[in-house]
Amino acid sequence: MASLSTELPRDPETLQAMLIARDAEIERLRQIIKELQRHRFGRRAESLPEDQLLLALEEAEQVEAAGFAASEEKAPAEKAGRVAKRRANRGALPAHLPRIETVVDIESDICPCCSAKLHRIGEDVAERLDMVPAQFRVLVVRRPKYACRSCADVVVQAPAPARLIEGGLPTEATVAHVLVSKYADHLPLYRQAQIYGRQGIALDRSTLADWIGRAAFLLRPVHERLLAVLRSSPKLFADETTAPVLDPGRGRTKTGQLFAYARDDRPWGGADPPAVAYVYAPDRKGERPVAHLDGFSGILQVDGYGGYKKLAGRNAVNLAFCWAHVRRRFYELAQAGPAPIASEALQRIAELYHVETAIR
Repeated sequence: MASLSTELPRDPETLQAMLIARDAEIERLRQIIKELQRHRFGRRAESLPEDQLLLALEEAEQVEAAGFAASEEKAPAEKAGRVAKRRANRGALPAHLPRIETVVDIESDICPCCSAKLHRIGEDVAERLDMVPAQFRVLVVRRPKYACRSCADVVVQAPAPARLIEGGLPTEATVAHVLVSKYADHLPLYRQAQIYGRQGIALDRSTLADWIGRAAFLLRPVHERLLAVLRSSPKLFADETTAPVLDPGRGRTKTGQLFAYARDDRPWGGADPPAVAYVYAPDRKGERPVAHLDGFSGILQVDGYGGYKKLAGRNAVNLAFCWAHVRRRFYELAQAGPAPIASEALQRIAELYHVETAIR
């Protein structure tokens, strides 16, 4: 301890500067540790993801409904009050849905008091939402053959209609249903095969995969046209994320990149319809977005990824960075401890958000 004290400067100002530098370094390292702990153990987002929050709410509402059902069995008056409240809050069913009417009438139109004939003075109408489960059907195409009695070699028959899957079983509607179930409803193909199996339709997962692959090939012109329409927009949003891709021969997957290019002018009253196109790339190199957006001129909203800076080198493209990404760094500083500048930045960003909300 004595040897250490001899190494310290005797000048009070120098000593104070060293202590300030030491404290600053300690605080910096502490912030790094807290950020790593938050990244490793904390929530990745600043708030609970909406889908996870909805799952928790669903569980609570289901338990509450089960409790109400049990209490209604014991207290009929309580049941009547909840039925009335349910009728007041259920809204109206859409007018475009087909109506199948059932008339529940009395057995006799003779007055039980004087035996005179009863006359109708009105009716009560109640509507309930019904659903017909998905039902498979078989479309049979018959093509008669015709021959000439005089000419033995003449056989006439109408050509077979074109099929999306030549030699396959599905109609276009069936393939579309498989596509929507997989990509919009997030139903894997093996689960879809199980669903079809419950109705006696034996479809292997690889068969469904073949349908999707062929449909994707035939949809390429639509995808190319969508990208062309997006490139003609004055403002686009771009982002990318990792995607596991099968790597044949290695027995494992490799990491690819899925780039998303989107347009949505609805928040500020734009007339162009919203659109989004996804483009796969084997890596995250800067030339990927350059190739994807060849011909685009305007504002490109992005995060801090440096790969988009190559686009900014062109005079026709201006980069607009994302407020949410900027705000996140200030949020991390403010959460770690007293940070007046970061807190003030969050407050000013919130004021900008309020202005945008009022405009919308």
